Amino acid sequence: MNEILHSIGLPKTLANILSVLLGVVIIVTLSVITSYLARRITKGPISILIKRSKNEIDDLFIKTKLIDRVSLIIPAFIVQYLAPQFLTDSPGLITFSKNFVNCYLTVIGLLIIDALLNTIAFAFQKLKASNRFAIKGFIQALKLIVNIIGVILIVSFCFDKSPTLIISSLGALTAVLLLIFKDTILGLVAGAQLSINNMVAKGDWIELPKHNADGDVIEVTLTTVKVRNWDKTISFIPAYALVAESFKNWKGMSESGGRRIKRSIAIDTNTIRFINEDEIENFRNFLVLKSYMDQKIAELEKHNLPLVGTSENKINGRHLTNIGCFRAYCIAYLKDHPSINQELTFLVRQLAPKEKGLPIEIYVFSKDTRWSYYEAIQADIFDHLLAVLPEFGLAAYQAPAGRDIHKLNLIP
Repeated sequence: MNEILHSIGLPKTLANILSVLLGVVIIVTLSVITSYLARRITKGPISILIKRSKNEIDDLFIKTKLIDRVSLIIPAFIVQYLAPQFLTDSPGLITFSKNFVNCYLTVIGLLIIDALLNTIAFAFQKLKASNRFAIKGFIQALKLIVNIIGVILIVSFCFDKSPTLIISSLGALTAVLLLIFKDTILGLVAGAQLSINNMVAKGDWIELPKHNADGDVIEVTLTTVKVRNWDKTISFIPAYALVAESFKNWKGMSESGGRRIKRSIAIDTNTIRFINEDEIENFRNFLVLKSYMDQKIAELEKHNLPLVGTSENKINGRHLTNIGCFRAYCIAYLKDHPSINQELTFLVRQLAPKEKGLPIEIYVFSKDTRWSYYEAIQADIFDHLLAVLPEFGLAAYQAPAGRDIHKLNLIP
């Protein structure tokens, strides 16, 4: 081209400039054409083959645009091959094109690696292990490391310096970099600890009062843990906060197959007394209490046998009380309840008397751990126990209200 332009009468300098410009136009045109053809092939036959295949993994290549990004490499090879051929008289442009191609390939390489890591992340989410192992934080950490390496390579190509020299010159900026990436570094370390120690994972119910978080974990990233609270608000908690501070994870409750019911009924101590013969016969008519009454009466008669003639006085010997019978009824009722998990801790106990009565505590586990069903089971149990109190001559303690005082004629 240079000789043709010179032969038609153009000065040598102008002929050189025009030939170089024409070479650049040809290289750019061929690069654009090959890029267009490559994208048409990837969006055409290759995409059709992938969509027709039964394998779901290759569908992710389209979703993450991995194939599209791979096709972007072809124009770089066109420039790299043709530049020395068309720009023989311009060594400066050859060097520039070489550095440009290196920078371009580095950027495309970063995009390909990013798409590949996204593909791995999406594929991992389809596995059951994804609920217990938060891979997203590690993917983000790898992206960060790869991008830092890519930036160093681009800078070295732009200034035509060795990457080692660039890295060594960053030593003075270490303190600044640590300050800038403090949260990222802390989040990376914390994310590794959370995953390795199985402290928290997607789907767990956690409580972190300090950060007003109480709900399900919906995402664990490099620097934050995203929690959807029960009021449907979203809390973003720094990952290192879960390592440095205490929090409650309800995962154990969900995996145990039972949810704890721990609630007490405060009994008015003025209603606690021994029961008489008529009440004993009445309690025997309670199906769930009959075996207890028969066993207890036989036990007391045997114990009181040496005290014949004196056991009529309630102070002498052992006698049944209404509070004891009620406690036995609670045990029998819960043992027969279909929604109570009998294999976990089962306890009906009497706590120390307080100024608000004598607490009878129910400490059992429901079979259904779902919140709404658990609350319904708990409410049904205490509805029944509160309603049955008068059958035992007992009353729940309740602080006097204005209506109670009015009944005593203390208020005109």
